Amino acid sequence: MRIMTKFGGSSLADASQFHKVRGIVEADGDRLFVVVSAPGRREPNDEKITDLLLQCAERRRTGLSFRPPFARVSERFRSIESELGLNVGMERELADIEHAIESGASADYIASRGEYLTGLLLAEYLGFGFLDPAELIAFHDDGTYDDETTQRWCQKLSVKERVVIPGFYGRKRDGSIKTFSRGGSDITGAIIARAVRADIYENWTDVDGFMMADPRIVENPRIMELVTYSELRELSYMGANVLHEDSIFPVRRARIPIHVRNTNKPEASGTLIVPDGSMGVQRRQSEVTGVSGRTGFTVITVTKDNMHKEVGFGYRLLRVLSHNNISFENCPSGIDMMSLVIDDRNLKGKLDAVISEIRQDCEPNTIEVTSQIALIATVGKGMVRAKGVSAKLFGALRDAGINVRLINQSSSEMNIIVGVEQRDFEAAVNAVYRAFAK
Repeated sequence: MRIMTKFGGSSLADASQFHKVRGIVEADGDRLFVVVSAPGRREPNDEKITDLLLQCAERRRTGLSFRPPFARVSERFRSIESELGLNVGMERELADIEHAIESGASADYIASRGEYLTGLLLAEYLGFGFLDPAELIAFHDDGTYDDETTQRWCQKLSVKERVVIPGFYGRKRDGSIKTFSRGGSDITGAIIARAVRADIYENWTDVDGFMMADPRIVENPRIMELVTYSELRELSYMGANVLHEDSIFPVRRARIPIHVRNTNKPEASGTLIVPDGSMGVQRRQSEVTGVSGRTGFTVITVTKDNMHKEVGFGYRLLRVLSHNNISFENCPSGIDMMSLVIDDRNLKGKLDAVISEIRQDCEPNTIEVTSQIALIATVGKGMVRAKGVSAKLFGALRDAGINVRLINQSSSEMNIIVGVEQRDFEAAVNAVYRAFAK
């Protein structure tokens, strides 16, 4: 068994968190590779190390002194080194970084130093080796990720184990440091997991796992103990706070399971993300995995007699959106009707032009515009085998007094999307959750 472990910023916020991390790593001898984020907040009003480093970069760029935020960065790392009784040459490292900032180092280099210093500390604390991701993770000259070169560089990991690797960054071919734009340490963890052919990729954070619904809307929602990559993608797209697709594509491609766990409660089962078709999913009893949704949609409904017989009608309607550089979320349709569900952010300032072009190109009988619509996705691979899912879903909305404005279900039968008026959004999410989370 080869386990790749990644620890987020909250897991490494201070010396006491480092101690928890060492306990987790040492509890299983198969945890051979560790990827780290920079220290996060120690308490709600605290600052993340990466945010402080970005302040340093911005202040240096605008001619202001970067030393106030850099002093806070230095204090955090000195404190961790001292409290853990380590000696990684932190004063020298900090002096080198300060000199680099003073000399005009790039924002990417400055931002990456939080992960770099954290990696040095944790490697020493665990007694592991240290590998700089600048020697593993490649970017093209234009700043986009270079997967082919990365896979070649990562071949050196085949003869390495028990190493700590900072997340978030790599380097371009000219040697300059380049960071990932979002979820950087998660991406690094996934890349390393694939490179070392890990049997599982553990992603340690500060929550027990992914919840069945947004806890800001539903009180104490259940943890999703088992979810497939496809289900996760559907839930993420509809607004669930889960791992972003960019951060898991390497392990999804390699069909490596991800286990999301809580550093502060390592005994909790967490959430296991598995490839589609896994036996555990086939045996799972629940028909619904999770419920998520978003507000802020507009629905444009176009009607025309005998639309279904008019060749090219749908093409002309969608061409209007393409001409205005607008994407759509869903397209429910009937014999004489097509609806376009569009995110308001994409439609802003363009609605009048879109309506005018639809009238000109499609010659419809009517065009109806409905704003302030929310979409709610009920997701679960078990729905395809379960009877009465739709009845339970729409019965719950009926009992809550909520009118459904649109319905859309994919051919895979893995999700059902309903549109409701925005004012009913939270009540609708609660009603659907309660129907399936008994």
